[in-house]
Amino acid sequence: MDKVLKYEEFVDRRLKPDLINAMAERDKVLEQQKVFLDLKTNIEMLEKNGLTQLRTMVNLGSEVYVQAEVPDTRHIFVEIGLGFHVEFTWSEALQFISTKEQALSRQVEDYTHQIAKIKAQIKL
Repeated sequence: MDKVLKYEEFVDRRLKPDLINAMAERDKVLEQQKVFLDLKTNIEMLEKNGLTQLRTMVNLGSEVYVQAEVPDTRHIFVEIGLGFHVEFTWSEALQFISTKEQALSRQVEDYTHQIAKIKAQIKL
């Protein structure tokens, strides 16, 4: 009986918080995937329509928007991680996005396996 209580305590104190953290991290990666997919779609739309100038609304924060004009859309800045941004042409950005999508997919798979392992341990 003592072992059962210790295991229940282990599940409550260690495994359940680990499961919650792993699921939250996977959700963050899935959100990053969505952002890069949206960027890819926008770049492809710009290429398809040959747009070199753009008028748009930019969110300054707290849902405050201003109208902005982009005089040259052929070069874009993409956040590559750790707060760094790199200027890319459309084709360079699409190549980077493809590589980034593969890396993010691997991270999602890793978190999914980790979540499955934790759930299996909890069900014991």
